[in-house]
Amino acid sequence: MYLIAGLGNPGEKYASTRHNMGFSAIDYISQKNGIEVKKIKHKAIIGEGNLGGEKVVLAKPQTFMNLSGESIREIAQWYKIENDKIIDFMPLCPPALPFSLILIVPTGRLISSYHIIILSFKLKL
Repeated sequence: MYLIAGLGNPGEKYASTRHNMGFSAIDYISQKNGIEVKKIKHKAIIGEGNLGGEKVVLAKPQTFMNLSGESIREIAQWYKIENDKIIDFMPLCPPALPFSLILIVPTGRLISSYHIIILSFKLKL
């Protein structure tokens, strides 16, 4: 089982901002794969389903980004998900990359070893 967490900040103030691109990533994944993310559990809005034959938990922690580890830890412990099966989507907000998302994917070999992929988005106004 995998945990895919999209980081962001709860509330209307942050909706549709680059701070919530992690939430948008979870919304996209859930919509494309028919996984409802509506259950409130472990300080997050979560949904359970399958992706590519693997069981997954999709999560949008509601603790604000700086405390999202609390929610992710609770979910991982509840579902007994190993650290190398946790994938976080989080916004990357430097001015040089104003609308980008960083995808951190553990390699499974070392806890501190990651593949880092930066996805850029163009806004349509």
